[in-house]
Amino acid sequence: MEKIKYEKGKVLYIANRAEFFWSHRMPIARAAKAKNYEVHVATPEDPYVPELKSEGIIWHELELEGKSLNPFQELRTLLHLIRLYLAVRPDLIHHIAFKGVLYGSIAARITRVPRVVNAFTGLGHLFSAETPKIRFVRWMVLQIARFGFGHRNSRTIFQNPDNIDEFTERGVLSRSQVRLIKGSGVDIDTFRPAPQPPGPPVVILASRLVWDKGVGEFVEAARLLKRNGVDARFALVGKSDPLNPNAVPEKQLNEWDHNGPVEWWGFQEDMPSVFENVHAVCLPSYYREGVPKVLIEAAACERPIVTTDMPGCREIVHDGENGFLVPPKDSIALSRALKEILEHPEKREEMGARGRQIVEEEFSLRRVVDDTMAVYDELLNGRK
Repeated sequence: MEKIKYEKGKVLYIANRAEFFWSHRMPIARAAKAKNYEVHVATPEDPYVPELKSEGIIWHELELEGKSLNPFQELRTLLHLIRLYLAVRPDLIHHIAFKGVLYGSIAARITRVPRVVNAFTGLGHLFSAETPKIRFVRWMVLQIARFGFGHRNSRTIFQNPDNIDEFTERGVLSRSQVRLIKGSGVDIDTFRPAPQPPGPPVVILASRLVWDKGVGEFVEAARLLKRNGVDARFALVGKSDPLNPNAVPEKQLNEWDHNGPVEWWGFQEDMPSVFENVHAVCLPSYYREGVPKVLIEAAACERPIVTTDMPGCREIVHDGENGFLVPPKDSIALSRALKEILEHPEKREEMGARGRQIVEEEFSLRRVVDDTMAVYDELLNGRK
């Protein structure tokens, strides 16, 4: 059997979950294969690994504890990455999400990987909380990051301008090193406009069910609206994560589902069908997002959005045009914005149509893939 010649060499992706890579970054890996890269992906083991292998990707098991702050575990992760890079010898590494970026960029400098792409999906709890412990850890992380980000042939991708400012104004990155690519993109042929369904309006919060996503505020807003006689249903779509200390416990989700004021639909694989059967989408997050993919998907399906005036969320929602922005952690303001949408079906339709237009102009999957491949080409050709 003739060996395939990969003209552009090896690209290695580092991600914290195979499930996330499959749902958010697989189109980029396919584009890399189409451009004649030999594609490797390193993730922890999970049920989506066979899906990655079925695409002809070379998979490597990754030792990465997403929520660990144990210094010995962190050192073990760094040493594991160093060994992996020395074994694979990639021509380009694409790190995804915070820990992969932090430790991967250090390992890449130590092992002299020639080209590095660091891609932040968001800044998360570390940049949204302000406890003394979190402030100290954040300061330490930024000091460590300076070394990794000092790679002379690297680019760092952010999903919104606020997150770029966070790093450039602190002097961790220079403006010449960063690139803005808005979100993970959405296939606008899969997520298509659908008419508003009949019956009382339904609002969903679809996300990882962690408190920072505003789950408590959504439940309280639903309670207020029902108390005031608003005829609507409210549902949580997603699953709890027993390994995440910030996750909403499954016991609490079941209690709400049985006793109100919200339903719990669990994890749903077919999100286009979910959007077809709801009237609006809510994400009152106070987590430092990149650009939430679920909001891009909702807008592509012509569903109005109510979300918080936070980095990432405000990239996809133009206040008053395709939805409303409300202050974080404010269930009263959230309930008022939801009431405005719930009681005015014509406004829902107008906002939905505007949301679809915004996605087509700024957030299509093709645009995100093309912009990412342009970063690869920039590094491969040695352009500054």
